[in-house]
Amino acid sequence: MWFWYFMLISDLLIPVLMIIGGRMMWKHPPKNINGMIGYRTARSMQNTEIWKFAQEYCGRLWWKIGWGMLILSAIVHLPFYNSSENAVGIVGAVLCTVQCVILIMSIILTERALKKR
Repeated sequence: MWFWYFMLISDLLIPVLMIIGGRMMWKHPPKNINGMIGYRTARSMQNTEIWKFAQEYCGRLWWKIGWGMLILSAIVHLPFYNSSENAVGIVGAVLCTVQCVILIMSIILTERALKKR
């Protein structure tokens, strides 16, 4: 049963980090264009106006997606509470993979919004 708790916490890390990071980028974005903090791509670092838009857009997107993934991740884990470690491990691995794909999709959506702007 300890493995179930471990996998639950592990699978909630990505959504929690997206919520925190999204809130920070959305409400408190980096003031200056830099290569260390914030949403950093070649397109987002072209000028200050685009930089601010990218931080706000990606931050709001991560905030919304993070909350959705947090709730769904917890719900997905509940039916496997008394399951074998193999079942819990497989569910956790699949869930983590899906979360990573969604995270990459958020980058694609942000780049598409920057291109339209």
